[in-house]
Amino acid sequence: MKKVLRPLLIATLLTSGAAFASDDCYDPVDTWQPEENLQQNLESNGWQVDRIKIDDGCYEVKGVDTLGNRFEAIYSPASLEIRELEIKFNEQGSAEDYLDRSAVTR
Repeated sequence: MKKVLRPLLIATLLTSGAAFASDDCYDPVDTWQPEENLQQNLESNGWQVDRIKIDDGCYEVKGVDTLGNRFEAIYSPASLEIRELEIKFNEQGSAEDYLDRSAVTR
C-alpha cells in the first residue's frame, strides 16, 4: 500500500506546486499606469511599439528595438517594471548588445 501512496503523493505535490507557479501580474487595477506612459517611455528610448495588450494582468508589448531586433516584453502595469524580455535578433544583433559592460569587474 505504501508503494502506491508514495508516488501518488509525490505526483500530487508536484502538480499542485505547478498551479502556484505563475508569471501573472496581480497589481490592483486602480494602481495601473496608462498604457500610453509605457509606450512613451519605450519610444523615448528609440524603441518602436507595435502593440500593447493586457495578458494575465500584465502589459505585453511587441515591437522593434533601436537595433532593428523584434522584441516581446512583459511589464508590471503599476510600476512599469520589466518582468520578462524576449528578443529575436536579426543577423547583426546579439545578446552582447544588451550587456552592461561597465558592471563587469575584473
